[in-house]
Amino acid sequence: MKNAFHVLTKEEVSERNKKLFEKMEKSFGKIPNLYNVMAYSEHALEAYLTLEDSSTSLSPREVEAVNLVVSQVNNCIYCLSAHTLIARSTGIGENAALAIRGGTIPSDPKLDALVKLAKEITEKKGQIDRKLLTAFFEAGYTKENLVDLIMLIGDRTISNLLHAVTEVPVDFPLAKELV
Repeated sequence: MKNAFHVLTKEEVSERNKKLFEKMEKSFGKIPNLYNVMAYSEHALEAYLTLEDSSTSLSPREVEAVNLVVSQVNNCIYCLSAHTLIARSTGIGENAALAIRGGTIPSDPKLDALVKLAKEITEKKGQIDRKLLTAFFEAGYTKENLVDLIMLIGDRTISNLLHAVTEVPVDFPLAKELV
């Protein structure tokens, strides 16, 4: 099919993207398929990697919790699979990952406030219940954390949308479905 996206070979990408592929291969041991699809653009892969590599005031565990809940809201099996795997390295086990994807993590009140707000922002496109924002701040988060949360939601939404449209194959162990 003419409009179908396939996984590109190094020979099919620009010189600029070949260099980015080489860096990813050294870091990850492979080029994840979703990043590969970004190489259809001369500029998107580099821009996205810059966004992904940006500093944040959120901890790696908080980042992965947000990645999980946002990807669940957006129904992105690619990102759910990738971030379920990555979340393990931050101490988020399988049961916690499933709870976070469901929009709550009662065993950790601070993380719970973050997850609930991230879910609400994603679902309601910013038109949130202000009580969740109050709970977020009362849990100890700052205005800086809120801005970084919104940036992270944007980052994850980009990848969720890209997968939904391109339907590139998932190259991670598939995340379990929520029941």
